[in-house]
Amino acid sequence: MPVQTLTPQAVQEWLVEKVAHKLGVAPTEVDPDQFFDEFDLDSTEALVLSGELENWLGFELETTALWYHPTIAELSQYIAEKQSEQNGEPNGT
Repeated sequence: MPVQTLTPQAVQEWLVEKVAHKLGVAPTEVDPDQFFDEFDLDSTEALVLSGELENWLGFELETTALWYHPTIAELSQYIAEKQSEQNGEPNGT
């Protein structure tokens, strides 16, 4: 089954919504440029979020992805580029 091409914006919206839900706040209160470790998610919540993200994406992220891309905005851009590469599409950057 072909996976739709994800844009950085689509990934960012998904992540913002999930983080907001886990924090019990409105998505508008989640800053995509805030570092993940500033969201006060405990390690279990972070692991669950990572697993949900991988399920949604349909591919596994490196364990270092959050280290090298520590904000929702940066991670969203990285994921869109990674998916594009996996689908054999030019990344357009």
